[in-house]
Amino acid sequence: MEPWEEEEGPVKKFMYVNRKVPYGTIYALESLEVVLIAAAFDQDVTLVFIDDGVYQLMKGQDTTGIGMKNFSPTYRALEGYDIEKLYVEKESLESRGLTPDDLVVDVEVKTRSELADLMEEQDVVLSF
Repeated sequence: MEPWEEEEGPVKKFMYVNRKVPYGTIYALESLEVVLIAAAFDQDVTLVFIDDGVYQLMKGQDTTGIGMKNFSPTYRALEGYDIEKLYVEKESLESRGLTPDDLVVDVEVKTRSELADLMEEQDVVLSF
């Protein structure tokens, strides 16, 4: 190996936990951008939506009244970046009267306990 060449490190498991509503703060959009960057560097990416974060995936978001771009369709493009591990907390969906059919992408619904186990398997967990 030449001195200017970098050895590729091991793939790390990154979990991004989305807890906030999609608009009114920068958290949701920033999370999405960080996820896309991590995927571009071939990291193992998992996205989790809990609490009000489940609203980020809702169908039919109308942002015209707040003057912001609706970025929820971007979640449908994640598969093209090999980001296929999307999870929604069952309790968060149910407490907000939502079902997986209300979401713009296919997700796997997991209980709070199952998500805690999944978090234990990660190298890095970032909460937005």
